[in-house]
Amino acid sequence: MAELIFSDLSREFDGIPALKQINAQISSGEFVALLGPSGCGKTTLLRLTAGFDQPSSGTVQLGGRIVAGDGHFVPAEARGIGVVFQSYALWPHKTVFANVAYPLEVRHLARATVAARVTEALELTGLSTLRDRMPAQLSGGQRQRVALARCLVFDPAAVLLDEPLANLDLALRASMHEAFVMFHQRTAATMLYVTHDQSEALALADRVAVMKAGVIHQFATPEMLYREPVNCFVAGFVGDGAVVPVQQTGPRSDAGISVRVLGQDLICTRATDAPTHASIRPEAITLSGEAPLRGRVTACTYLGGRFRIILDAAGETLVAFSTQRAVFGENVGITLGRVWAFRDQDGQPS
Repeated sequence: MAELIFSDLSREFDGIPALKQINAQISSGEFVALLGPSGCGKTTLLRLTAGFDQPSSGTVQLGGRIVAGDGHFVPAEARGIGVVFQSYALWPHKTVFANVAYPLEVRHLARATVAARVTEALELTGLSTLRDRMPAQLSGGQRQRVALARCLVFDPAAVLLDEPLANLDLALRASMHEAFVMFHQRTAATMLYVTHDQSEALALADRVAVMKAGVIHQFATPEMLYREPVNCFVAGFVGDGAVVPVQQTGPRSDAGISVRVLGQDLICTRATDAPTHASIRPEAITLSGEAPLRGRVTACTYLGGRFRIILDAAGETLVAFSTQRAVFGENVGITLGRVWAFRDQDGQPS
């Protein structure tokens, strides 16, 4: 386990910034996800951490020492970092046992030590019965477990995972979520997980760094990102729901801030000063026949036990959940509960 610190970290390619002065601290043993759309810089940040690339400016610290920047560069093989790639990166001509043993063999450990540690890693990842198989004889989920075992076996200071579930089907992804949680609980390793899938990030990570255009816009727990996004980008990218403009209509009081949203006056108990937008999650919407705010049903999808309903209300698109099916074109009443009102500073990180 090791603390990971990025200080004013930047990377440019041909004068075009891929990362812009990243500042973040990841505690020893913490599971952090880097979440964002393609091209936001998350994989570049992972590569700088691993030692596959060098920063244009700023530093990367691992376990209290600078491993990149400020005149220092520790090569990837000397950082003690495990990397799990999207492609698994297994040796096709080696057995499962030999693939997992490789990091120890290149460190010239005694044969008995290698055998004992590989056996333990295979047991922890549920691969003991597959030790003599070749990668071509494994499923995608089993190959991913081999890659995890290969990281686990040499007790890395940190584990980096670059979209490790992108090649798996939905059922395997669900089972691998459990494998990653188990892996983290048993090893207490510092983990940095790159993904563009918000459901993965929110389900797995202790904290999530939401990135766009080389900048971290918000770095917080999954529940904080969902409950109190700092700007319109984070509110729209994380979780389900809608982001709509609001107008403050009165000063803050003990009850909250008075705002006008979707043509309705509302007291927001959860709001920043001078809010410009509101994040309306599905659970904040109640559908009824008598509510003054009306919406037209534009889509209704069954999710198993409930329906996801898309509504056109006052020119804005809202998302609601209901136990009852709604009919396309139906006019329904909408009651807003607790929403989060915030000031969007042109999509800039706070």
